[in-house]
Parts: sequence; C-alpha cells; structure tokens
Amino acid sequence: MPVKSFPLSPLPLDRRRVLLGGAGAAAGLLLPRPLLAQTKLQITEGNVAPLPIAITNFVPGSPADTEVGAGVTQVITNNLKRSGLFNPIDQAAFIERISNIDVAPQFQNWKTINAQALVTGRMTRQQDGRLKAEFRLWDVASGQQLTGQQYFTSPEYWRRIAHIISDQIYERLTGDKGYFDSRVVFVDETGPKERRVKRLALMDQDGANVRYLTRGSDLVLTPRFSPSTQEITYMEFGQGDPRVYLFNIETGQREIVGNFPGMTFAPRFSPDGQRVIMSLQQGSNSNLFAMDLRSRSTTRLTDTPAIDTSPSYSPDGSRICFESDRGGKPQIYVMSASGGPAQRISFSKDDTNGSYSTPVWSPRGDYIAFTKQGGGQFAIGIMKPDGSGERILTAGFHNEGPTFAPNGRVVMFFRDPGGSGGPSLFTVDISGRNEQKVPTPGYASDPAWSPLLSSTSG
Repeated sequence: MPVKSFPLSPLPLDRRRVLLGGAGAAAGLLLPRPLLAQTKLQITEGNVAPLPIAITNFVPGSPADTEVGAGVTQVITNNLKRSGLFNPIDQAAFIERISNIDVAPQFQNWKTINAQALVTGRMTRQQDGRLKAEFRLWDVASGQQLTGQQYFTSPEYWRRIAHIISDQIYERLTGDKGYFDSRVVFVDETGPKERRVKRLALMDQDGANVRYLTRGSDLVLTPRFSPSTQEITYMEFGQGDPRVYLFNIETGQREIVGNFPGMTFAPRFSPDGQRVIMSLQQGSNSNLFAMDLRSRSTTRLTDTPAIDTSPSYSPDGSRICFESDRGGKPQIYVMSASGGPAQRISFSKDDTNGSYSTPVWSPRGDYIAFTKQGGGQFAIGIMKPDGSGERILTAGFHNEGPTFAPNGRVVMFFRDPGGSGGPSLFTVDISGRNEQKVPTPGYASDPAWSPLLSSTSG
C-alpha cells in the first residue's frame, strides 16, 4: 500500500521553538540534552514506569471525517498502552479540547493533569479522495514540538496510518524503532480437538484485519515470513509427504518448494531472502540444509548422527542457531551459516534435565529466544548469542514457538492450556514484563512476526 509522508513543520511559536523543533530524524539531532532527558524513556531490564501521555481526538477536517479521526485516536492509544511503556491519560481528565492543531496547545492545562507528552492530530478527506493524516508530538514540560508528520493514503488504510504514527511516537520517545506497522502470520484452529481444522491466517499485530490464506482442507504448520514481508513459507500435510510452499501474500499465488519426507518444521528465510534453511530427516537422524530459492540447489550444513533442527539465521546472515540433541538432550547451538563446528550455548543452571528448543534470533542480533522444558513446565526465554544472560520471560503448562517483533523488544508465542480447549497467542516484553493476550478469532498457534511493512515508520 503506498503511503506518502511529509514532515509537518513545527509551529512558529518563537525563535527558540523554531530552531529546536523539527520533524522526523532531524528533531532528535537538534534537541538539547535536557529536553531529551525529559521526554525520552529510559528502557532498562528492570521495571519501567509507563510515560503519562495525552492523546487527543484527531480533529476531523469535515464532519464526514469524525469517525476515522476517532478510529485513528483509539488505535494509537491501544498500541501505546499495550506496549507497557506508555500510560495514555483518560480523556475525561482533559482540561483543554484541541480543535485546531495549527495553534499551540496551552501547556499548563496538560501539566496540570501530569501529561509528559501530548499528541494532537487531524484527519481530512482530500478532493481527490485520498485521506490526509497529520500529527504533532509535544513535550509538555518545555512546550517543544518533538516531531510532526503528514501522510496521504487511500481511506481504507486508515489503520495503517494509525500504526505508522504510533511507531513515530514510540521511536521519538524511546529511541527504539517501533513495531506497530507490522503483521503476524499464524495457524488458526477451529473445531473439536480430535478434528481440529488448521488454516493459515494473517492479521495486523493488534489482531485486526484477519485474512485466511488457506482453506483448511490440509494441515498447515510453522509459517515463516520473508524479509520482504510479501512472502511466507509454510509446511502442509496432505495425503503424502509434507510439502513446503512459498506463498505470495499480495498475489495469493503459491509455489511448491519441494516434498520433504520427515520434515517437522518449515524452513526459515535468510536475511536477504535468497535462501531458506531447513532440517531434513534421514533415517533416525536429521541434518541442516540450505536451499537457494532461485536454483533450488541444496547445501548440506551438518552431518551428525543426531537430530539437528529448528535453524534460524542471525540478522547479518553470517551465523545460525539451531536445536540439536547431539549432547543427549535438545540444546541450542550456534555455528557459521556455511556449516562447520558448532558451539553449544544453552546450559540450564537450575535443572540439569532441562532441554531447549525452537531457537530464533532477534532482528537486533542481541538475543536468541527459545522454548525451555523442565520441571513439568514449558518456558519462553531469551539469552545472548554466547549463552550468557539467560532470562525466563514466562513459564506455564505449555508455552512454545517464540517470534520477535521487528524491533526485538517484544516476543510473541503461543500457549496451550491443555484439556478440551486450544492454544492462544501472547506477547511479553524482553524484560519479562507486560504479558498480553493477542486477540484472535479462535484458537491460534505458530505465530511469525513480519518485519516493519514500510520504511515510512522510521
């Protein structure tokens, strides 16, 4: 979807404000250090006090724009609140009602209700049918505009605009890239447990705009996103051996990558999207292979009498992490993407019988997420690529299948409580805080988070 964006100039309130305001990346370079200290969240691994932020209703350019203005406001509010880093102030507490975003707010009114940041905006339908979205982000203490942007797009994409604005706010106030303008592919599950229908489904990261990509006639498992966000791989069990498909989200076309007897997980893409890496079973063991998607030629990466599975590339494509039982129990190993010796990085300190599986590398490269089994529980955790800094994010009866948000700050996974019910999707911050259930139409498993959809959010 084309989204055109343009900086929204700071309001000419006074000479100092004009010099220190600015939009987009330039604002971060020009703002003085005291102002940054006031408005930038210091994200640490400990508890973070959510930043009080006032998000005003986006002013309608005409009465016909009222509904979309309210919708954008609500999506931004929900995004920031769900992140756990922001505390949107109840609009019932607002003293000032913003009716014109081109006039500076009365900042004392926002200080009174303890807002540290303020968002104002406007939605206007243009004569050519396009939707114009504008927003400004203000530091309440100093009265400075921190950033401002305007966007033009088709009206049906108003939710995307709201996600992109959310990303702008998140990045300006945390210093990290946002993750709201992204999608999640997952396995939708319906029907009784013994006859569960599993369909491939796609949705926005907040659970909206669900699309079904397969009909459910065959069993689908472990979808994975391409770095381009336009393609996914997944595995399908029909009448014969499992098949791996490449599915184009935009066109709806799919092509078979190959038949792979004994495969248990779909392949993962390399960061450049040119290769996939997979585990193929041969007799009682399985080894890792890389496949060039253009030539369909495969290269063998491991050759051991063990089960090597669940490979995942590092963001620069130079290394892979994978699961192997070559030491007796499933553990996580790291090796060069071209093969060679592998280093074990998982060592359970509290449970010598603990096992580690489904490793996935963070988009930032700083962590590897995993599923840990031990003591009758399944935990989702992270560790650094050298094995240090292990941190359990959540534990319970059955948690599995971690996947990182595009900014590496949040992990999504699925939890199956057992019994007659089914699995659900959850997110948790890499600090282990702010666990949230993700809304889905029915039961859901095997999530995979896309990269950011557009560069306009950064």
